[in-house]
Amino acid sequence: MISRIDLRGDTLPEGGALRDLLPRAEFDVEAALEKVRPICEDVHHRGTAALIEYAQKFDGVTLDQVRVPAEAIATALEQLDPAVRAALEESIRRARIVHRNQRRTQHTTQVVPGGTVTEKWVPVERVGLYAPGGRSVYPSSVVMNVVPAQEAGVESIALASPPQAAFDGLPHPTILAACALLGVDEVYAAGGAVAVAMFAYGTEDCLPVNMVTGPGNIWVAAAKRYFTGKIGIDTEAGPTEIAVLADSTADPVHVAADLISQAEHDPLAAAVLVTDSEELAAAVEKELEPQVAATKHVEDRIKPALAGRQSAIVLVDSLEDGLKVVDAYGAEHLEIQTADAAAWAARVRNAGAIFVGPWSPVSLGDYCAGSNHVLPTGGCACHSSGLSVQSFLRGIHIVDYTRDALAEVTHHVVTLAEAEDLPAHGAALKARFGWKVPQA
Repeated sequence: MISRIDLRGDTLPEGGALRDLLPRAEFDVEAALEKVRPICEDVHHRGTAALIEYAQKFDGVTLDQVRVPAEAIATALEQLDPAVRAALEESIRRARIVHRNQRRTQHTTQVVPGGTVTEKWVPVERVGLYAPGGRSVYPSSVVMNVVPAQEAGVESIALASPPQAAFDGLPHPTILAACALLGVDEVYAAGGAVAVAMFAYGTEDCLPVNMVTGPGNIWVAAAKRYFTGKIGIDTEAGPTEIAVLADSTADPVHVAADLISQAEHDPLAAAVLVTDSEELAAAVEKELEPQVAATKHVEDRIKPALAGRQSAIVLVDSLEDGLKVVDAYGAEHLEIQTADAAAWAARVRNAGAIFVGPWSPVSLGDYCAGSNHVLPTGGCACHSSGLSVQSFLRGIHIVDYTRDALAEVTHHVVTLAEAEDLPAHGAALKARFGWKVPQA
């Protein structure tokens, strides 16, 4: 059901050589880019008419309008199962606690007497948030996108989710109910690259945005790449990933269950166990069989995901080697199920989010830990972070120098300008002092 990669016995290679030995899903965004390009440009030129046409073509629904009526959002909340509402409210509450503490404050540094640099934080003016709606419905992604944007102070928030034939062309009602709970009333029935193009270019109904965030399929990732430079994006999200660093103290029942929990997302989902224990590896392999058989989405998602090239049990000689492996892999979600798990977690450099010990499973982070589940995939955790309040903020430096403070440093500026053969830069300062460089 899941393959093995045995890295024992030899010194582990470094950097890219080690990454090349590890499992990873094939996810060719560049190839998808060529297919989404004409779609995006069609939306650019035809606006809402193109959105309606693509809803029929891709989603099998006939729309009269793309924006979701306010009464439909209100009705979705009224009809929401009380238990689901309570769970969403708790997810929102916990996410707000964490993200509110991420807010940044303006800070002024006195560089020299009379010379200060202030950094102020300004939220993005308008954002477009995407909530997937293909194989599964993700109201949790509504929470994870909206809460940090709101806590950052974004004034204008729009959300898109694919239209559903089962719900008269509206996004899934649980998505709409989550929007209602969060106070988001600008919602569009649009999916995939079409939704990203709508946000980037704007239409008759939707004003263009400054930034698009949210997970999605390869078409969403390709559209984000297409618009990079025109709008800000969070990341080109690929298939979900879980890596577990475990030793002989780990419970194979827990490990198997957690691998399966991410495999049920998608046939390209990655499930990776890194362990120095042959006994644990065998026990997890044995445990996967009955747990997979007892769950849902077995044939279309879980089995292909576990059997795919992106999933494996990686055997190493020691936890030190295991740490090198998980850092090279840079998982979206990394569980540490070892003795002294917190100490090992503290040494990890590359992961979207780290889950410490047996009582902090990835599923908790997906919904109610308070952390954000919009995280870097495909090894991007070595250079990128998950979605947060900072994602929606821009730092702006405010420089304020007096005449004396400028005079004190002018000779250095002139020297550096001339060293770079940019004499007009220096002249801009000399002009303020009668073209004479003040003496240091």
